[in-house]
Amino acid sequence: MAKGIMYIDGQRVPFDGEKNVLAVIRKAGIDMPTFCYYSELSTFGACRMCVVEDEKGKIDTSCSMEPRDGMKIRTNTARLLKHRRMILELMLASHDRDCTTCEKSGKCRLQDLALQFGVRHVRFPDTRPAYEKDRSSPAIVRDPNKCILCGDCVRVCDEMQGMAILNFAHRGSDLVVSPAFDRKLADTSCISCGQCAAACPTGAITIRDEIGKAWRELYDPKKRVVFQIAPAVRVAVGEEFGLEPGVNALDKLVSALKMMGAAEVYDTNFGADLTVMEEAAEFLERLKKGGPFPMFTSCCPAWIKYLEKENPKYLKHVSTCKSPMEMFAAVLKDQYKAKDAEDGRTTYHIAIMPCPAKKMEAAREEFQHDGRPDVDLVLTTQEIITMIKESGIRFTELEGESPDLPFGMGTGAATIFGTTGGVAEAVARRVVEDKSRNTLQAIQFSGLRGSEAIREVSLPVGDRILRIAVVHGLVHVKKLLAEIEAGTAYYDLVEVMTCKTGCVGGAGQPYGLLPAKHQRAEGLYEADRTALIKRSERNPIVGELLAGPLKGRTHELLHVHY
Repeated sequence: MAKGIMYIDGQRVPFDGEKNVLAVIRKAGIDMPTFCYYSELSTFGACRMCVVEDEKGKIDTSCSMEPRDGMKIRTNTARLLKHRRMILELMLASHDRDCTTCEKSGKCRLQDLALQFGVRHVRFPDTRPAYEKDRSSPAIVRDPNKCILCGDCVRVCDEMQGMAILNFAHRGSDLVVSPAFDRKLADTSCISCGQCAAACPTGAITIRDEIGKAWRELYDPKKRVVFQIAPAVRVAVGEEFGLEPGVNALDKLVSALKMMGAAEVYDTNFGADLTVMEEAAEFLERLKKGGPFPMFTSCCPAWIKYLEKENPKYLKHVSTCKSPMEMFAAVLKDQYKAKDAEDGRTTYHIAIMPCPAKKMEAAREEFQHDGRPDVDLVLTTQEIITMIKESGIRFTELEGESPDLPFGMGTGAATIFGTTGGVAEAVARRVVEDKSRNTLQAIQFSGLRGSEAIREVSLPVGDRILRIAVVHGLVHVKKLLAEIEAGTAYYDLVEVMTCKTGCVGGAGQPYGLLPAKHQRAEGLYEADRTALIKRSERNPIVGELLAGPLKGRTHELLHVHY
């Protein structure tokens, strides 16, 4: 990688391996405006907001320039200011400017930059046709009228997930981003991961907002509203209230939900412990029977959707275990039947999740009993943050509370479900015969943890060596499947997370780049380190439930076939 000295606005700035001039500019403490630059994706150079001027007066995009020793550039000149304001005006001219009622209001990059550059008047008429909103997806809403053609969603879907659901269509002033043949998202192979919405700088693609529905249920005296909180949520929810990424704010979130009207607040970690027990049992049974291998984890609904749409031959390899969210919900609704009949109220169950695909999962027929879904509503981390703000609650000043019992008890193994490698590690803790502290540490440092897209680990279980793979990011999942199909790779167990870094990087979380996501993961590992109980089989409530009310009913309540 190149290294040397650049001169930025007269400031001497060393560089050493930076990807482009833009990175060096930001290193110099200058917030260079961009729309289309997303550091985790390929360089596109479409928006032209990051242009700089060299000593000869040539203007070029800093995102597509490689830094060179001795290079001299200006980031703020009269020409550049005029250029950027012109771009913003043109974008606003063809933009649906209902900013105050837009889902992205206050978090919109176009709104922020228009304010930053003092754009108060738009001189150009809007010549673009009006488009219909696409609300067909259970998780994603598309509004092409707010699209600025930055291409972020196109590249995320293609380069991160390998799905290429979205692309540019038509030409000139008719250019638009849409699925092929102008289809609705529901008519495509979209897996509802929502990474397109996370990358979108405007309100052109958003996660379906169901906050109004949540408030109506909380205000209904005939409803007992019960929440569950996913592991990844607790280390991200505090970010928009001034806390650092990775800070475990579960206790404050429980307090906030109680103040908002929740009857009980439980921890999805309980469901994750159930999942470990059932998934480990299923895995050991497959080892006895000789397969089918590999056994794929089933916690990620976007991954399941991908297999159903694109690769159904592998469905027989997927664990029959429901996701922790659905396991927990099935048990909760079953346990509350008598209580509902006794006091004449209906239990309404809301799950707070880091992932919009969970909205899709909750709506599936497989997760209904007596015509009612086990999870009545899924709210993302961002949605619950909005509700807390609407309530006027000073989140950071809250006195923390523990989740309610009996379903508020979870182990360290359950907590790490929220990051890539966590499910595989939790199952490994269960299936290994040696339960000593040294073995737990050996599993921890075996290679299951990390940021590599594909990780391979060999662990001794009994008289055989288990080959385990961890993969995150659907584009890498496809690569792994190709290797398995070609016979060049063999695994007994494969953990799959559709989103990069796992659930901590879910599209329902507050927006954050890779460093923030890694901090969230570290927050979960810290919670595991300080947990009183490290292994799922030692959760006393889980043990009591499996030996009591769930005895003989685990396949009815905890398992599913896709």
